[in-house]
Amino acid sequence: MAPKKNEAVEIKALNRGAWTAEEDRKLAQVIEIHGAKRWKTIAAMAGLNRSGKSCRLRWLNYLRPNIKRGNITDQEEDLILRLHKLLGNRWSLIAGRLPGRTDNEIKNYWNSRLSRKISQREKRGGGEDPSARESSGSELIRPPDQAAGGATMVDGDDDFFDFSNESPMTLEWVSKFLELDEDSYELS
Repeated sequence: MAPKKNEAVEIKALNRGAWTAEEDRKLAQVIEIHGAKRWKTIAAMAGLNRSGKSCRLRWLNYLRPNIKRGNITDQEEDLILRLHKLLGNRWSLIAGRLPGRTDNEIKNYWNSRLSRKISQREKRGGGEDPSARESSGSELIRPPDQAAGGATMVDGDDDFFDFSNESPMTLEWVSKFLELDEDSYELS
């Protein structure tokens, strides 16, 4: 029943500030018991003065046990650069190739560090040779010709991001991710 014209309506304001350790603990306990679904109900059961959306985002981006936070490695950074060149701002697809990383973390890392690094590199008139970094396992993300000791990049050369010479089998995972992404937006 709608309130009459002069009746006061009590609206409980939601907490919009930073999350406390106690709120995190309560949310994790309720999710452990009831699962990660029906976020509005979870917020109420946990006794949190938060919206369901806020609880969902807190769980997905910060509290899940399998999340790897901070310290993005050089290999991960190179992969983010290559995938962004290929896929654009499709953060969930990029994060899907980096186990334990969230799309939100990848997006924030791109906007806070990598985009600036690229624009500074372009202002200097060339790019850093990503294959020149000293890191173990970097052969996994280099194009096949560079991993095998082939040609290296020259300043300003964009071959590192050129996927045109790679076989379709090498990039098969991209088409699978694109299909999965399109399927998730279809309405039943």
